[in-house]
Amino acid sequence: MRLGVLDVGSNTVHLLVVDAHRGAHPMPARSEKTVLRLAERITKAGDLSKHGADELVRTVATAKRSAAELGCEELMAFATSAVREADNAIAVLERVRSETGVHLQVLSGDDEARLTFLAARRWYGWSAGRLLVLDIGGGSLELAVGRDENPDRAISVPLGAGRLTRTRFRSDPPGREEIAETAGWLEDQLAPVAKKMLKYGEPDRVVATSKTFRSLARLTGAAPSSSGPRVRRVLTESGLRQLLAFISRMSAHDLAELEGVSASRAHQLVAGALVAQATMRALGQPELEICPWALREGVILRRLDQEPK
Repeated sequence: MRLGVLDVGSNTVHLLVVDAHRGAHPMPARSEKTVLRLAERITKAGDLSKHGADELVRTVATAKRSAAELGCEELMAFATSAVREADNAIAVLERVRSETGVHLQVLSGDDEARLTFLAARRWYGWSAGRLLVLDIGGGSLELAVGRDENPDRAISVPLGAGRLTRTRFRSDPPGREEIAETAGWLEDQLAPVAKKMLKYGEPDRVVATSKTFRSLARLTGAAPSSSGPRVRRVLTESGLRQLLAFISRMSAHDLAELEGVSASRAHQLVAGALVAQATMRALGQPELEICPWALREGVILRRLDQEPK
């Protein structure tokens, strides 16, 4: 069957179309992205602005049309932290439903972590043993650990790259003092989180997913996306430390010129690198393997599991 999954995130709205059936490898057929930066359209009162809601409705409507034109039998749509945390989320979701016919399911942070973990487990298989999976988004950081398809523990903390850029940096590029203070603050925030994750035992494999980690790995020497998803890619703490010393002196405009960095996320790359470094140090992990599957694939796999055998 052909399925569409619509991911309304903090930075982008991403439509992924795949051909798949239960027990098979989902094969991507089309990918379409629209940059909305919804997290930056939250007003001081805590609401998603009218302009932001207008843009969201138009983008969802366009994605729905694209999915229909591409022959999708079903469109699964979900929203993460930007919509989840908006005080007017219920009204926005109702407006999307009434004007587009699309029901946006709001995932909790723990649900994000569990579905991302499922995707990583299916990618690596049972031979990977106890998996520890990390995912830095725009609004939150997700962690999950376990031996099965359902993790023993899934945690979401508000340490996303976009959130930290907005709340902790006052200049572009951020000053040395801002970076040092943020690094120390992250260490304090992540110490109890790491303790919760590591109480289940030392992981056999530690993997990271999604755009922030992929960009950081590419900038530290990992193979480009053109090499395909099956090439092994890693991010090392030593490589990340050297990268931070370099990118922390660059403006967002200059960062956007680097290979593997998208213009829509360049402004939050330094914060993402700080979160990645602090998480690796808190967990005592000098190296992460980059998993090509993440939340969207987890949503698709969970849907396929519901198909009759």
